Amino acid sequence: MADTQRRGRRIMMAQGELDAFLRAQRTCRVATVGGDGAPHVGALWFVWDGTALWLYSITRSKRWAQLRKDPRIAVVVDDGHAYGELRGAELAGRAEFVGEAPRTGEPCPELDAPERLFAQKYFGMATMPHDGRHAWLRLTPESVTSWDFRKIPG
Repeated sequence: MADTQRRGRRIMMAQGELDAFLRAQRTCRVATVGGDGAPHVGALWFVWDGTALWLYSITRSKRWAQLRKDPRIAVVVDDGHAYGELRGAELAGRAEFVGEAPRTGEPCPELDAPERLFAQKYFGMATMPHDGRHAWLRLTPESVTSWDFRKIPG
């Protein structure tokens, strides 16, 4: 066990590496918990602001309904094809609902930065288009685990 922990620390991303990784990636996998305890995992687009992961979710989704009942959430962002290229992060905590649901664009200063980042990243636009079907979830992680297998001596 101690050897595994030492290896984990060696391949862990430094904060700057983690920030750059999360800003560059486009898709994450979001895990929620159903009322019967069964997990549910789905893919979403996201933005990272350096402190929180912002998820733009359809409000009529299974994910949204489950988080309304139980806000516990885990998100995995990963990349790489060959074993020695694998890297990623798991962020876990509790989802917070921010802004109106569904989002129609009502003024919400808390959403100014994530919406600007999201619009640029996914749509190449300066302002966020609203479709009246999505709304924002914020995950300020209580725990973060990261790995970068490129750091394993070859």
